[in-house]
Amino acid sequence: MERKPDRMTAMKRLITQVKITFPLDQADVFSCGPNNTCVGCPKKLLDLVDAEINYWEAAMAQGVIPSLGDISRFGKMCTNVNRGLKRNNVPTQH
Repeated sequence: MERKPDRMTAMKRLITQVKITFPLDQADVFSCGPNNTCVGCPKKLLDLVDAEINYWEAAMAQGVIPSLGDISRFGKMCTNVNRGLKRNNVPTQH
């Protein structure tokens, strides 16, 4: 039986998966669609995720251990951002 990871490891794995999945470093995503047809701004959504990643990486480097609620909220936020990116036809990895 595999043991569940500790909270620090779980958050690191989630951050790694988000970095793989979301196009955080692709400049072409940061432009509005034709005729400004965005449904929620992809740039702002990805900036929100990037800011949260930067916060948790810095906090964990200083020894802050995320709570289960922190991990859950970050995961839920990423799920909602993914939904917003799909509405705007922004490609993500799976």
